[in-house]
Amino acid sequence: MNIPQSLRIWFIIHFIVDFIFGIPLILFPASTLSLFGFEAVELLTTRLVGAALLGIGGVSFIVRNESIAVFRSLLKLKVIWSVSAIVGILLTLYSGAPVFTWVVLGIFVVFSVV
Repeated sequence: MNIPQSLRIWFIIHFIVDFIFGIPLILFPASTLSLFGFEAVELLTTRLVGAALLGIGGVSFIVRNESIAVFRSLLKLKVIWSVSAIVGILLTLYSGAPVFTWVVLGIFVVFSVV
């Protein structure tokens, strides 16, 4: 079974999006979150999220040309992570969150569906 080129491209897109958000969350957590309307920022948690994004995005880029077995394993991780993130984001929206949280939810839903 061959891996569709479109899936390989999605892995590269995932890498790019994760790095666009992950690097600023690690280097400038308070500034980055304030741009998106978050007033209270816990630096360690924000940097851990950035690190998770860099880890998952980085692995997406590294394995983009690997075998089907590697893709299956990473896809399972991505599905579990994105569904868990969606649940957490929905709980946050229910508690009250900045409007940008809906954008984050949308990104995770798209990645989860793909």
